[in-house]
Amino acid sequence: MTCKNCKTNLDLKSDYCFNCGGKVIHKRLTLKNLAQHLGETFFNYDNKLFMTIICLIKAPEEVIDSYVQGVRKRYINPISFFGISLTLTGFSIFITKKFYKNALDVSHIFDSSELYSNEASQDLMASSADFSLEYSSLIYACMIPLFALMSWLLFSNKRYNFTEHLVSYMYSMSLYSITSVVFGLLVLVISPDYYMTFGMFIYLVALLYHCYLLKRIFNLTIGELILKTFLFLILFLFVFLVLTVGIGIIMGIMMHLNGDLETMIEAQKAAKGF
Repeated sequence: MTCKNCKTNLDLKSDYCFNCGGKVIHKRLTLKNLAQHLGETFFNYDNKLFMTIICLIKAPEEVIDSYVQGVRKRYINPISFFGISLTLTGFSIFITKKFYKNALDVSHIFDSSELYSNEASQDLMASSADFSLEYSSLIYACMIPLFALMSWLLFSNKRYNFTEHLVSYMYSMSLYSITSVVFGLLVLVISPDYYMTFGMFIYLVALLYHCYLLKRIFNLTIGELILKTFLFLILFLFVFLVLTVGIGIIMGIMMHLNGDLETMIEAQKAAKGF
């Protein structure tokens, strides 16, 4: 008998390959043992994924610092963890678009606003919501290097370089994504009307978690933590405004080229009686 992975000759009773460590599968693949394998992989307490999630909650510095210091076998690596979070995010987007799109409707907030008083403005709002949902995974992926850069600038006197900050946020943002997907889907199933409220709540939880994470990684005092958090929020607000203006200019140019901007302006003038 040979190992299916590395072709090494094995004893017939071998359960693992002594060369590559791969498990020797003696049984033919069936639905029963496939389900058993998936259960062992994702729900066994001893597996890397579950252990990584638990340790990121209890002692995040242990997971992140271990990887930075060269430990590779104990926890799931940040790239794989990030890949899992992207997969779950994509699944969540599909479910939301397919069955719960109304849960993302914020039109009631703008019902009394003049900006939402005509069909063109309503179409623009709907298009913006669709864009945010469609490209949420890309936006989420782009936020990680952005957060890492801001963190690296604020903690330049600490021992982590930019890449190590990037690893930190790949772990922390992936945990945030997985948590928000799991609990977000539960909220959608149980009470979809509270989904937007849940979204605001989970943002606050993410902020508090990152404060907790950075305090433990860099051994910050309460005063240092408050100052760094304040500076981070100011820097984030500045970057957010720059990106918002930039995206607004790009959307304005695209709308002008498509003729949608002029249509919206004319509709607003008509609504005002001009």
